[in-house]
Amino acid sequence: MDTSTAAVPTPARLRTTVVFAVLAILAVGLAVYSACVGQVPTTPLEVMGSVLHRIGLDVGPMPAHPSGEVTLWQVRFPRIVLGAVVGACLGTAGALLQGVFANPLAEPGVIGVSSGAAVGASSVFVLGGAFAGVWSVATAAFLGGLITTVLVYVLARGGGRTEVVTLILTGVAINAFAGGLIAFFTFVASPAARDQIVFWQLGSLSGATWQAVGVVAPLAVVGIGASVALSRRLDLLALGENVARHLGVNVERLRQTAIVIVAVLVASGVAFTGIILFVGLVVPHLMRMLLGPAHRTLVPASALCGAVVLLASDLLARTLVDNVDMPLGMLTSLIGAPFFFWMLRRTRAEQGGWA
Repeated sequence: MDTSTAAVPTPARLRTTVVFAVLAILAVGLAVYSACVGQVPTTPLEVMGSVLHRIGLDVGPMPAHPSGEVTLWQVRFPRIVLGAVVGACLGTAGALLQGVFANPLAEPGVIGVSSGAAVGASSVFVLGGAFAGVWSVATAAFLGGLITTVLVYVLARGGGRTEVVTLILTGVAINAFAGGLIAFFTFVASPAARDQIVFWQLGSLSGATWQAVGVVAPLAVVGIGASVALSRRLDLLALGENVARHLGVNVERLRQTAIVIVAVLVASGVAFTGIILFVGLVVPHLMRMLLGPAHRTLVPASALCGAVVLLASDLLARTLVDNVDMPLGMLTSLIGAPFFFWMLRRTRAEQGGWA
């Protein structure tokens, strides 16, 4: 056997390396550029110099503006980091759900986590009124997302097994009921609370803090790591439930684990940002088109691409209109829906099925 070609990368491996490299470069570039954008002028060199000084390296210039250092570390960096982390959570959750459901149209909203979070946040806005603080809203949204997900799973479970179709239909029904509750809260709310409900559902990173990052980031690391650990079993499940069972996969437990991971990832993210649509749907679909269906690469690629997409969307939200911070969820929907439609048409035309 000729081993001289063993070190030569295959086209698939080369493509994977290129995709990850491009995504990493985009993530770093968007983060640095985003840190420069705002009313306090800052250059990329000053941004890098500030970061290097914080880690003990006396290299590069510091921000020249008197408020530059404070603006970077108290306003812009928390927003950038939270955006990247939440984007990674949404991308990973979408890849995980699409793998468990064997359906490219699956996304976190299917299991009710987003609508449940919205109900929790809306209830605090109405009942708490002017006393509704950031942490009370975030806590209610997180608990609402988790409770709704558990409710969907319990109602869909029958005969010791959870059928995918039953789970999706139950999610549709629960989402509709949650939508009714949100409408009720909006109807009875005061004008100020009504504005808060509407703005929260549009999604935004404007309230990002290091405290929020400290809550979401550890959950993201655990959730993404657990998702990667499930990759092999997800690949076996793609062969069919019966085949996966014969190969030693406990399909029901795999679905339970995946749903819990998705609920934690999405609920922790939207608790501080509001509802952000289409990232969990579009990103895994795009990565599957580029890298193929193997979850060992699909899951981390979706996490990295999700971070890139949310960083780019937030940058657009801050710069499209001068001195206006546009709703992030609105932009991801306006851009994501047509883009997903294009990807769906392209995949169907080229492969006659889902990538």
